[in-house]
Amino acid sequence: MSTLFGLPQLTDPDRPSPPVDETGRRHQPSPDELLDGLNPSQRQAVAHEGGALLVVAGAGSGKTRVLTRRIAWLLAQRGAHPGSILAITFTNKAAAEMRERVGELVGGRARIMWVSTFHSACVRILRREVARFGYGSNFSIYDDADARRLMTLVCRDLDLDLNRYAPRAVLNWVSNCKNELLDPQAATDKAHNHLEETYAECYTTYQTRLRDANALDFDDLIMTTVRLFQAFPDVRETYRRRFRHVLVDEYQDTNHAQYVLIRELCGPVNPRRTTDGDLVGAAPDDGGTSSLTAPAELMVVGDADQSIYAFRGANIRNILQFEEDFPNAKTILLEQNYRSTQTILSAANAVIAENAGRKPKNLWSDAGDGELIIGYVADNEHDEAQFVAEEIDRLTDDDAARPSDIAIFYRTNAQSRVFEEVFIRVGLPYKVVGGVRFYERREVRDVLAYLRLLVNPDDSVSLRRILNVPKRGIGDRAEAGVDVLAQRMKTSYWTALQRARDAPELATRSLRCIESFVDLVESLQRLVTDGARPDEVVEAVLTQSGYLKELEDSTDPQDESRVENLSELVAVAREFADERDDATLADFLERVALVADSDQIPDADEADGVVTMMTLHTAKGLEFDVVFLTGLEDGVFPHARSLGDQPELEEERRLAYVGLTRAKQRLYVSRALVRSAWGAPQHNPPSRFLDEVPVTLVDWRRTASAQTSWDSSSASSRYASGGYISPVASSVSSRRRTLPAAKPTAGTRPVPSLAPGNRVLHDSFGMGTVVSVDGVADKAVASVDFGSGGVKRLLLRFSPVEKI
Repeated sequence: MSTLFGLPQLTDPDRPSPPVDETGRRHQPSPDELLDGLNPSQRQAVAHEGGALLVVAGAGSGKTRVLTRRIAWLLAQRGAHPGSILAITFTNKAAAEMRERVGELVGGRARIMWVSTFHSACVRILRREVARFGYGSNFSIYDDADARRLMTLVCRDLDLDLNRYAPRAVLNWVSNCKNELLDPQAATDKAHNHLEETYAECYTTYQTRLRDANALDFDDLIMTTVRLFQAFPDVRETYRRRFRHVLVDEYQDTNHAQYVLIRELCGPVNPRRTTDGDLVGAAPDDGGTSSLTAPAELMVVGDADQSIYAFRGANIRNILQFEEDFPNAKTILLEQNYRSTQTILSAANAVIAENAGRKPKNLWSDAGDGELIIGYVADNEHDEAQFVAEEIDRLTDDDAARPSDIAIFYRTNAQSRVFEEVFIRVGLPYKVVGGVRFYERREVRDVLAYLRLLVNPDDSVSLRRILNVPKRGIGDRAEAGVDVLAQRMKTSYWTALQRARDAPELATRSLRCIESFVDLVESLQRLVTDGARPDEVVEAVLTQSGYLKELEDSTDPQDESRVENLSELVAVAREFADERDDATLADFLERVALVADSDQIPDADEADGVVTMMTLHTAKGLEFDVVFLTGLEDGVFPHARSLGDQPELEEERRLAYVGLTRAKQRLYVSRALVRSAWGAPQHNPPSRFLDEVPVTLVDWRRTASAQTSWDSSSASSRYASGGYISPVASSVSSRRRTLPAAKPTAGTRPVPSLAPGNRVLHDSFGMGTVVSVDGVADKAVASVDFGSGGVKRLLLRFSPVEKI
């Protein structure tokens, strides 16, 4: 498996070598070369010409190959200018891979194309055009942590209880509004209750603070670009003329804002006129009577069966109703799978077939049936982890797989803990994907805050983060005094710092410290203005601020690793500067802000690597020779909150489909009879997804009935006795594992009948008041206000709650 940026890449067995002539120079590839190795459906997609095209690409069906060859076909056979092509992907990794592959086919002119994520493309547009909305082109881009810090300040300024109105929850609500293209006023108008009204007030203040800081958050990047196209038709027409070929990958993961962005660029648009009455798009010599630019040639690639990001705002409707949005669209189905065995595909096909309203699709492979799926019913989660560890040990001992070929998938991050404990105990190398990411580490964020301040002095969030980091004698009282001055002067926090002598009741010592800080920042700003390389600026910040010295002088062993992380940041900046002779600090910050692939997947090319553990959502787009799909119990996977909601249950089934289709050669499925939840044993029934897999495809190594047998067959008991179980030890072990009679648990207790205003008691959240109830009987969902615990939505069938 090849890698890029430390992430595994899906290999393309039919990827052609760069075409060269007898002198070794690259020549334009012929049609036969571009279509070589493609199946009939793939060829049809590559050579399509005319209206919009939907390519329904099943898992492992070679969609990257199709996209790459399609772009090369446009350049080599259709004579398209590279600058007229816009290819949208969802990760920087995918964009880099696509750009590299097209370059191998058609040469260096591929660099002129726009191959990027939605956010990267929008940033390029906004840097040029955002001044129309009153922003500076040097605007900062706030990531999740920056946005959360700002929202925390907003909630405090509005005197809100941070337990009841958690900044993270408020931000999620705001993000959903932006994904639906609702500005603060529209969100306020749509608020239905006091909670939403409060959230809308936070949204309004938050957006004002962003503007004052000349900053945009990630959701703003797309929403602002859409607003730009809608408010200024001439700008939209400029980009409609430029991008004559638009390709969108993973279309099933687009949200409403991204959908509207594509419609603005590619959809039919009613004629609009400028303030002078001229038709937008008219040639200057035709009297303003010509038609608008014809829609671009749009190709979207995706698979509704792999739409698993509804919680991020993704709307499966965008792909299901593509033909309605583009009436003359053509649809091509890619069903041949180049990744998995037919047994694995047959299981995945059977599971996803249970979803209603989907376009029929049946993945097939010519690789043969392969191994049966291995099933295992564990006594508990520890036994399940022990079984997985034993199987991995056996596979590696038999040279059937390397650790780097193996992945363990689970529904929630919390499930990794027991696997880690067992793997540490038995000495198996592993890595959990989804830990603290490099750019989210405290020391890295501190230095990036310095850098953002140098580029955008109005960025008050970054400024206040490092105002007293490292400690320089500027306390909370001094910071508040400057804040009062900023509000009184109606100016930025930075300007107020520069005029700190006018701040009320500021101690002389604090004033000297502030003036010293201002001198430091202005000195570093001059370095940037003089054109210093990004890595030189990073090094200057580290040394002149005293940040590096404080860490180096520390006796805390963690600070040693922090120094190493900062060294890595300098290396990243140096590498970026070496790539581009004209690289500026602003360019570097933009690159960092748009990094989407921070999770480091282990490098399969380094020795035998390590076993990878990750959630199913993280696994999308990856592939492994051996996959362990764990925790297959109703209430775990599918998740408890989906059991009473059909759309959510169907999304969980799509998630199962994604997990199943990551496996190339061997697939394991497992569940536990008992699993700890909230410190108590939880008895969950088998996942309904297991029932949907044909019984002929699964070899059950251990079933539920094995738990009650006299001789234990569990992995954990085998481990405890070194692999040998004496009759006495077996009987004692069996008695110890005999479970007490089940008390009422999730899914078995009666569903309480609740109404708004009722008081309830929850095992974990305590006393609460019912706000609203949706649904009836097993599908009843109650919104309950737990005071400082906030408002929780509870599926009553599975919630430990009783009416009082």
